[in-house]
Amino acid sequence: MAGNRSVGRLVAGGLALAAAGWALRDIPAALGGRAEGERLARMRRSPQFGAGAFRNPVPGAVAPTGGAPGLLTELLFERDGRRPPGPIPLVTSPVVQPAADGLSVVWYGHATTLVEIEGRRVLFDPVWSDRCSPSSLVGPKRLHPLPVPLAALPAVDAVVISHDHYDHLDMATVRALTTLQTAPFLVPLGIGAHLERWGVPPSRIVELDWEEETRVAGLRFVATAARHFSGRTLTRNTTLWGSWVVAGENRRVFYAGDSGYFDGYAKIGAAHGPFDLTLMPIGAYSPSWPDIHMNPEEAVNAHLDLGGGLFLPVHWATFTLAFHPWAEPVDRLWHEAKARDVRLVVPRPGDRIDVDDAPAPDSWWELLGG
Repeated sequence: MAGNRSVGRLVAGGLALAAAGWALRDIPAALGGRAEGERLARMRRSPQFGAGAFRNPVPGAVAPTGGAPGLLTELLFERDGRRPPGPIPLVTSPVVQPAADGLSVVWYGHATTLVEIEGRRVLFDPVWSDRCSPSSLVGPKRLHPLPVPLAALPAVDAVVISHDHYDHLDMATVRALTTLQTAPFLVPLGIGAHLERWGVPPSRIVELDWEEETRVAGLRFVATAARHFSGRTLTRNTTLWGSWVVAGENRRVFYAGDSGYFDGYAKIGAAHGPFDLTLMPIGAYSPSWPDIHMNPEEAVNAHLDLGGGLFLPVHWATFTLAFHPWAEPVDRLWHEAKARDVRLVVPRPGDRIDVDDAPAPDSWWELLGG
């Protein structure tokens, strides 16, 4: 009997090691590719590039201040309400043909958003993995499931990436979309190297510098500035980050990606606005990194600078990436939006919102129980 138990333990240990090895096999690929040749030469010609790396338009910190081990230790412990007290409600919206003159949006969680603009579909920063990490074993884990499987997405006309951090650019999702969809990937400079390593054909990759633009499916896409940083390893800023303008004949959408607040929003609004819809990050802020993530009040400032119409918050409720309680960003946002007469919608993940008929916030996040 004891021998059987020993054999069982050995088998279980071997299976555990095999499972860990299987989970770790993709980490080198998940780190991404390295730009070279004409791609690298083009990056070096960018006004945003200097001294071997991309630079922010406004000087400031590009990483959390203080001791990194201490920050990581704090994030590992779910303190101070960093997890919701009950299941986050999900909605599975039916797939409908977008109206040729309409504008609607589905927020799937964190920054992953599907915009339907003038009959076309644009998917922003798709992340369908359970963790935003190069590993499936460690790293921030979802606070709620995806409202729909990736294979259930309707055909999209463009996939747009803001920068290469793991909560915005996910290797497994990109690989799946390469097979499931035929749309091009629109990315800031340098990110094409990651995509090519993951099997995206070069013909489906469009890389843009800030204020460069392209047309896809009758829509105009402009890469615009942001105040952030990049990197999938300890080496930083070897790819560009940014925000995006998507414009049809009559409708305009702005997606901020990740950014600290800066005067660039007023410049983007003057050059490309006003916008019917802004998708603005409101979470993962901290006094330790004030230059790279806006707080909710700053996001409202940016929305107004842009000439925004409807404000839809992203970058909250899905991954624990900072020390604030999970619902604090939306509570602060709602208060600020009411005080400044900003039109706000706060959908449940998966809910399809008609921008012209958006419901008022119903504080669903306060009703999850204790």
